[in-house]
Amino acid sequence: MSECSFFRRRDAGTTRAAILESARKAFISSGYDGAGVREIAKGAGVTAMLINRYFGSKEELFAEVLAQANRKPIIATPETLHSSNRVERISKALLQVTQPGATALDGFLIMLRSVSNDRAVQMAREVIEGHHQQNVEMSLSGEDAPQRAALLLSLVAGVQIMRQVIGLEALGQDFDKQLEGVLSGLIGELVDEKITAEV
Repeated sequence: MSECSFFRRRDAGTTRAAILESARKAFISSGYDGAGVREIAKGAGVTAMLINRYFGSKEELFAEVLAQANRKPIIATPETLHSSNRVERISKALLQVTQPGATALDGFLIMLRSVSNDRAVQMAREVIEGHHQQNVEMSLSGEDAPQRAALLLSLVAGVQIMRQVIGLEALGQDFDKQLEGVLSGLIGELVDEKITAEV
């Protein structure tokens, strides 16, 4: 099928969405280095040339998929970050999202499986710093808000890896009650500014 006939039979929005969906699956499965443009094109039912026409390059396609996957936070949502019981809500959300057997978040898996590529890491860092970290930081007070926000994201990522990917026995679902208590203490230290009273 020629590209011209393809465009007649399929509108641009549908084509773009199909490419993004195929790329999302490929990057989740194989990371940046392992996912090939031809594989992505085949999954979308298009030619590799069309991918370049829509996105310019594999790198730009990866950036778009990564941005899409991280657009809507699941754990540190604006509602959660600005709620009066945000520590409890973050703790519960983190345990719920990382339940053993649950499907890991797309953005997390894409970044995790792409760490061997320096450019992919740079793009992931830009997404994290410009989106998740900034959102958390804006909900905190104090001069060290950027560091505390980054540490909270590190804690979340660590739990995702050790509980959901590695499957440490001590982090299993049977211990959720204990884990929530410990997490609440750790998260509370990061999101609640300590005010020292003058003597």
